Amino acid sequence: MMKRLFDFLTAFTLLFMLSPVLFIVALLVRFKLGSPIIFHQPRPGLKGEVFSMYKFRSMTDEKDENGELLPDSMRLTGFGKLLRSTSMDELPGLWNVLIGKMSLVGPRPLLIEYLPLYSHEQAKRHNVRPGITGWAQVNGRNNLSWQEKFKLDVWYVENQSFWLDIKILFLTVYKVIKRSDIAADGEVTMTKFTGNEE
Repeated sequence: MMKRLFDFLTAFTLLFMLSPVLFIVALLVRFKLGSPIIFHQPRPGLKGEVFSMYKFRSMTDEKDENGELLPDSMRLTGFGKLLRSTSMDELPGLWNVLIGKMSLVGPRPLLIEYLPLYSHEQAKRHNVRPGITGWAQVNGRNNLSWQEKFKLDVWYVENQSFWLDIKILFLTVYKVIKRSDIAADGEVTMTKFTGNEE
């Protein structure tokens, strides 16, 4: 209950205080990347319940001659990289926190297609609301292997506390300022999870 109240009050305050920033970023996204300004995608949340996660768009919609989207590395512009490196693309996610679909802190919501690929232990990450930031994000983010990331997610689920959340939020601010661990080595984001090795 305390966590949800803290999430709601903090998300409401940040959305109000950052509204000028949100407006300016929205204009820049529209001018540089086109519309829609907000990227939304279905993601599994608490208990695997699907919700729409919102972010500022950071890629173009460029397609090849067959009508297929080009690889992420070709669609991610310099402006998009700036949005991601400063985590400004995540600001619309505060709405998800406000309405109770996400928390400020928790395992990052991943793709629905990953759900059948998790082991029983890894699936514990859905025992809490997903977060805008989390224990894995402040301990390596996209430079971690999937197994390392899931291990950190499960550790958080089993050891969560209000003060751990505060620690993660402060570490997140530090990481954003430092702009570290944004992408996996040799990738513009994170390689796809294809399942656990036998």
